[in-house]
Amino acid sequence: MEALTGIKPHTLRIWEQRYDFLKPKRTQTNIRYYDDQDLKSLLNVALLNKNGIKISKIARLSQNEIDQIILEFSNNKDDHYYQIHSLIGCMLRLDEFCFEQIIRNNFTMHGVTDTMTNLIFPFLDHIGVLWMSGAVNPAFEHFITNMIRSKLIVATDRLGYHNNNKPEKKKYLLFLPSGESHEIGLLFANYYFRSQGHHTMYLGQNLPVEDLQIIVRTYKPDYIFTSVTTALNPKKIKNFFDVLSHDLQLPVLITGRIITQHKVNMPANFNIITAASDLEPFV
Repeated sequence: MEALTGIKPHTLRIWEQRYDFLKPKRTQTNIRYYDDQDLKSLLNVALLNKNGIKISKIARLSQNEIDQIILEFSNNKDDHYYQIHSLIGCMLRLDEFCFEQIIRNNFTMHGVTDTMTNLIFPFLDHIGVLWMSGAVNPAFEHFITNMIRSKLIVATDRLGYHNNNKPEKKKYLLFLPSGESHEIGLLFANYYFRSQGHHTMYLGQNLPVEDLQIIVRTYKPDYIFTSVTTALNPKKIKNFFDVLSHDLQLPVLITGRIITQHKVNMPANFNIITAASDLEPFV
């Protein structure tokens, strides 16, 4: 709970004794534990308290009053800490309107690239922590990632299409290999390349790498962009790398948790992408 909310255990125990908004359960051996509803409440309390509202006042607020104050913070503050906590609250309540309003405001004020880089991707990292801790059901993650996915598709569509006959324009082929379904990073890269005036061929998720050869011969891309987030077995990873490095012989931009967080021997034509800024030299 401390890792997820930033509230020290000692502070939690004091709040439990003095205020009625948090009532942890106890195991048969008298160990304190918290359920999903406790986590939702405490995330909201942490956000309000760090914004200067005293805990004694927070304890007197209704849930509707808390939700309204948090939404106002999210709309009026640029601090991504508040935004991320607000988005987590939207997700846990399955509040589509709240999430939509925060993302739309950020897209309008800061643009898609800045919002994705400084808000959405850190938010998704937080979801990963919640998911690994068992605090978030996978259905909640699907709810929120599909909303982000639809936002990126709409934003990309609004860019329109560019004539790629000019020599300075490049072509990017984007796909996810077999077994991969985490599409947010791929969709963002597609948006980013298109926003810079380049052309993309978006093939989506779960594509056998062997099927790329005919596309490459016809489309003639300058770069291939892909991502590996799911833990593939060593045989599949080797085959994946062999096709991209030996058969296709094109520069590959590659990202994903398996690539960025683990030491993987990369072929010479591979370029690891760990942040949106890493894409700049390739556009």
